[in-house]
Amino acid sequence: MSFLKRHRSGETRAEHSQSPKRETSTVAPLIDAGKITMLACFLGTVASIGGFMFGYVSGQISGFFDMRDFGDRFGTYNPATDAYDFSAARQGAIVGLLPAGCLVGSLIAGKIADSLGRRMGISVSALFNLIGTIIEISSERSWAQFAIGRLVTGFAIGSLSVLVPMYQSESSPTRIRAVLISMYQLFITLGIWTAEMVNYGTHTMDTSASWRIPSGLGFLWALFLGGGILFLPESPRYAYRMGREDEARRTIARLAGLANDAPAVNFQINEIREKLDEERAGAETKWYEIFTGPRMLYRTLLGITLQAGQQLTGANFFFYYGTTIFKATGLSDSYVTQIILGSVNVGCTVAGLYVVRKFSRRNSLMAGAAWMMMCFLVYSFVGRFVLNPTNPQLTPQAGNVLIVFSCFFIVAFATTWGPLVWTVVAELYPARYRAPAMAVATASNWLWNFLMSFFTRFITDAIGYLYGLVFAGCCFGLILIVFFFMIESKDRSLEEVDTMYLLKVNPITSHKWNANNAPGKPDTGAESDATVHDVHDDKAVAV
Repeated sequence: MSFLKRHRSGETRAEHSQSPKRETSTVAPLIDAGKITMLACFLGTVASIGGFMFGYVSGQISGFFDMRDFGDRFGTYNPATDAYDFSAARQGAIVGLLPAGCLVGSLIAGKIADSLGRRMGISVSALFNLIGTIIEISSERSWAQFAIGRLVTGFAIGSLSVLVPMYQSESSPTRIRAVLISMYQLFITLGIWTAEMVNYGTHTMDTSASWRIPSGLGFLWALFLGGGILFLPESPRYAYRMGREDEARRTIARLAGLANDAPAVNFQINEIREKLDEERAGAETKWYEIFTGPRMLYRTLLGITLQAGQQLTGANFFFYYGTTIFKATGLSDSYVTQIILGSVNVGCTVAGLYVVRKFSRRNSLMAGAAWMMMCFLVYSFVGRFVLNPTNPQLTPQAGNVLIVFSCFFIVAFATTWGPLVWTVVAELYPARYRAPAMAVATASNWLWNFLMSFFTRFITDAIGYLYGLVFAGCCFGLILIVFFFMIESKDRSLEEVDTMYLLKVNPITSHKWNANNAPGKPDTGAESDATVHDVHDDKAVAV
């Protein structure tokens, strides 16, 4: 029981001092016990293929619209340019139905995880992706069929966007948990980069192979994940909830390279048991309590805003429409520019893993938003007032500036808002509300993904490069939201973060907050007992 709960229950310091004391120094060796095993690394890598699938299907569509056979089948021929055009509504529907499907998939992922288990839920979702791929590659002349295929694919991708981080957080050993979870974002960028490379290799083909090969490769990634995950153990925390304690014990031991009866394994099993007993002792949690629970409305809205903010930074503006955008700058091969952006994205996401581990959450997010705002200001004004709209070749310097500042934008996004949002949202909620609250927050990400995907063409057709000012304004708003509302959670246990939100700690000074000086702070005995629970909650993100 946390010290906040004890304080609110009216327990006295004398009562706390009579409880058995467990020193923090004895907890740390148990938490950090074990070694980095091949099984744990394999688990993190295989599960992260779910992120790769997300990135791959997101990154490929931009290149399709500039492929002649794709345009011949699903676009409208323009004799003036001897090319094929897509109306704003048609292009928006083709692009936007993927995140629309992801929105639905993310909302039902929690039920899938609880009914089938984390591992089987991932496998079923991955294999369901095959249905969408079949619908896409079998399309002949109906653009609506291709769009429906992306919708079905979206169901699978959206479900995986919740299930994969959940499985990784519940299964990964403490010392490499953060790295394995962050690999999900890294694999997203690898998926985008791979799609751009495949598009570059096929876009000169005159047949339907130009787009059917990139789309059909989705079979491969789905089979890798759907089949490979079955060779991995179930989440030990899910297994324990289902009454399979021996299985949970074996899994924890195997992933950490320890004996089944090792002290560290016993410690984790006991902590899982205690947390589960606490939850079962209370009233049954209702889904709407993510809005009515203690301080939950504040945190649920903050999580929704941060996930929406990841989209409103404008990152997918480049990933979904990049080829079309840079073709307008007069580049002879806009696919090359997409590969450049994708490569920058991958490299900087690797650097982002260091940022997540080294720097504060608040400062990183605010600095990243400020950087992205500056990039979009330059992008918008150069594109609107310097670039020649009718003959971009006459203003090559302006085109180069757009490409350079697009790369600068990707650097900022990939090192801050790309990986950090997933981390911060996972740290926002107490265990009993974590699954539904994270599902709603993730759904907001997909909702804004869809809105941007569908309406971007309408907006750019109306105001052109000034669209970037919308994203610049959003980035400025995100700076204010992080500054005034988000508590610093770096190096804090999940229990401690929960306590800070419940105590309404000032976000601006939250980095200075000390649990030892908190109101109602219990004595050493209670502190040590609370610390044990806090450390466990921090190391096992979802129980």
